[in-house]
Amino acid sequence: MRQLKPLILLAFIVLAVTLWNRHAGTPPASTNPAASADSSASPRAPERPAGTDVPAFLPAEAHATLDRIARGGPFEHSQDGGVFGNYEGLLPQQPRGYYHEYTVETPGARNRGARRIITGGTPPSVWYYTDDHYRSFRRFKVDR
Repeated sequence: MRQLKPLILLAFIVLAVTLWNRHAGTPPASTNPAASADSSASPRAPERPAGTDVPAFLPAEAHATLDRIARGGPFEHSQDGGVFGNYEGLLPQQPRGYYHEYTVETPGARNRGARRIITGGTPPSVWYYTDDHYRSFRRFKVDR
């Protein structure tokens, strides 16, 4: 029993740190990502349900991701809401922490797949989609 106490304590610490990191990387729940085709969102636009006027290039699974971003979670993957480093340099240069990434599910994939939504700003003011694991990005608008 004495040997189990340190293991139980360690497991509790790992769980607490994981939950803390997941919560700390979550964007505010006040954004309503009903996406549309251009990139100049008006912050006072009337709210619409997610999935309204989304660009045709976004897959159906992106709608669920946009809904989760709007609600602030829950997210299936621990990386969702985490900082996207823009190491490829394909997005406009911004300070570290400006961009965040979210998984767009890929049917049949055994892992996260290659599809992501990248947001910029807090709350998000720019939105990008990649379906090739950060090799290319397409910008789109999200009405709030």
